[in-house]
Amino acid sequence: MNGNPRTDNPFQDTEPQDDVISPEAPPEARGSAAEVARLTAELEASRRRVDQLARAYQELEKDREEFKQRLTRERERMLDVERGKVATQLLEAVDELDMCLSMSGPEEASGLAKGVRLIRDGLLSKLQQAGVERLQLVGQPYDPNTAEATDMEITPNPEEDQRVVSEARAGYRLKDRIIRPARVKVARYIPPANA
Repeated sequence: MNGNPRTDNPFQDTEPQDDVISPEAPPEARGSAAEVARLTAELEASRRRVDQLARAYQELEKDREEFKQRLTRERERMLDVERGKVATQLLEAVDELDMCLSMSGPEEASGLAKGVRLIRDGLLSKLQQAGVERLQLVGQPYDPNTAEATDMEITPNPEEDQRVVSEARAGYRLKDRIIRPARVKVARYIPPANA
């Protein structure tokens, strides 16, 4: 045996073991092994800290994006509220024009009535372009979220119970929000008296 570890035991790992220092090694080698172990521990601690900071940064980015989305939604909601206020004022003007047209009578051929109708239709068109839509409630079941019941009509037909019969004032919606509830007449079923 020549003392060579590669030829002494053929089953022994042939890779040299750098981090294993034999007890017979000089004190400088043992000191450097301690230094290597310390640096390895510091490296692992630094890696853990970098991972921790990376996760914290990702969470911060996620929170920032969520905040941005929340802010955008809130801004859109506030703009919709303001659009609704402007639309409500324009709807009052449309109501006044409707009242003017209803008072003008059957003389639809008059120039004044035609002009008023053109202005009314133009305002309604602009409101539709802004996203305001008229509620179609006649014949539908009465819903207190979309209309105010101002009158009641008795009906002998049970299928018409709690249905909107007519509108006294139209209702309007902007997106999913009612900006002006309608004023309606609601049918009420009362069984005919036994004669």
